[in-house]
Amino acid sequence: MSGEGEAEDTGAAEDSGARQRGTRRRIPLAFAIGAYVLAAGAGMYLLGDDFGLALLVPLWIVHAVLLVVLIHGLGVSGESSGYATLFIIATSVLAVGVAGMARDDLTLQGRGERVTAKVVAERLDPAQGRKARHSHYTLERGDGTRVPGPEMETDSDQYDVGQRLTVIEDPDGELAPRTPGRASATGEILGAGAFALAALGSVGWMTWRGSATAAPRRQRSRTPR
Repeated sequence: MSGEGEAEDTGAAEDSGARQRGTRRRIPLAFAIGAYVLAAGAGMYLLGDDFGLALLVPLWIVHAVLLVVLIHGLGVSGESSGYATLFIIATSVLAVGVAGMARDDLTLQGRGERVTAKVVAERLDPAQGRKARHSHYTLERGDGTRVPGPEMETDSDQYDVGQRLTVIEDPDGELAPRTPGRASATGEILGAGAFALAALGSVGWMTWRGSATAAPRRQRSRTPR
């Protein structure tokens, strides 16, 4: 009996030591993965203006492969690490896209000018099943000159031809005019932050999963066959 007790004590001590070593390894790795996810997202955000999908898509694929390897290092199975990677990539893409929208709003607020414009033309997107049809408006200033930039777009039919409204126009003509209410970047900034936190939360979840599954694996490896 004493021999069995000593064996149990030895096994418990080994488990405790293994858990401590695993924790010391996983926590720094989890922080490193989180930092990498944020850095990769920031890099994609900065490259978005200068490069097209021909470059960005391969970069996202390389990013996904590296994430699978890193998350597997947390002790997570290959299938779980694959699902986690897909979730992180999806939320990162959404965060970068929403952040790009916020950047446009901030740029328009910074260099834009408020003018009173009249709607002189309106067109709807072609019908595509149940997809919402966006409205596109051509605007003119009071002196009859066209408001620079692309057509103003809304997700519903909000204005009529002949209606006058206040918009913020881009003097450089790169950004579409928007009404002051739609040019606010607060919602986009909060949305991008929420998607980024979701990606980091997935890293934390995988770290916990790796710790939770490590103990049963150690127990099975000591069980006599």
